[in-house]
Amino acid sequence: MTHPMALPSPSTGQHDALQAVSWVSYVLHLIVAVSAVIPGAQVGPVLLVVALILDLVKREEARGTWQASHFRYRIRTVLLAAVLYVVTAPLWFLFLIPGWIAWILISIWFLYRIVLGLVRMNKQQPMDDFVLQSDQYDE
Repeated sequence: MTHPMALPSPSTGQHDALQAVSWVSYVLHLIVAVSAVIPGAQVGPVLLVVALILDLVKREEARGTWQASHFRYRIRTVLLAAVLYVVTAPLWFLFLIPGWIAWILISIWFLYRIVLGLVRMNKQQPMDDFVLQSDQYDE
């Protein structure tokens, strides 16, 4: 359950800049997510690292806005996906089919999270339902 909070509204210029950064980040994540699901279409982790660095650098500017939850959401999604890929990597060496299945499932989960974030950002809705309540807006 989310609780509406009175947040300071960023200036129009700041809001537009954060919105543009979020769109760029989500699009980079989306390209990586789609390419991870399609065999042989690996665009590489470079785009993902660029998006992660962009989010890490710009998240402080979003503090106190509804967009802050999107920065946290994207960062956590990338970090959790990375952990899942590393943990399941030995499956590729031991058993090809389970490794492939794990890769596909993680990639589909990653794609789902990115699309969900895009949809909610387009509606200018925070990702509060998907972050811990104690993290809300990093007061």
